Amino acid sequence: MPAPRLYFTGASCAGVTTLGRAVAARLGLRHVDVDAFYWAPTDPPYTVKNPPERRVAGIADALGSGGWVLTGAFDGWGDALIADVDLTVFVAADTALRMERLAARERQRHGARIEPGGDMHAAHLAFRRWAEGYDTPGFNGRNRARHEAWLARQRAPVLRVNGADPLDDLVARVIDALPGTA
Repeated sequence: MPAPRLYFTGASCAGVTTLGRAVAARLGLRHVDVDAFYWAPTDPPYTVKNPPERRVAGIADALGSGGWVLTGAFDGWGDALIADVDLTVFVAADTALRMERLAARERQRHGARIEPGGDMHAAHLAFRRWAEGYDTPGFNGRNRARHEAWLARQRAPVLRVNGADPLDDLVARVIDALPGTA
């Protein structure tokens, strides 16, 4: 059986990248994260988006032709990258847990820059509001309703997992759900 191609998606800080990275390591697959191609390198970071065609080309090059794990969300611009995916994994987590993880991650990455008076404070607050809006129906941004509609249109199997569950359990669930492993 050829090496699998897996796509992990969900809300920010639900555990998408953490789980995808762990599954890739366990299976010996390449891991590529969408955010590495979505944003142009800037300081402060996350202020300039790469054009969709550059994102798609960069991700396609990074994935190569073998098996892989891709993590992140496209929200309408990168579906061609996963046309032949073997399994889509949708990672969900409670908003409160996601916001706790987001705060910890942003403090670790950016330190005092996100604190009041820091050069990234306003951007951090805006990102937090955006991430909190995910579960709000009608939210004008990536949201659960749009994700659910997208998931319903997928041809590949979709595995839904709770990002609050222990990582080792989640890795086992994903591996068990791979086509040809049941």
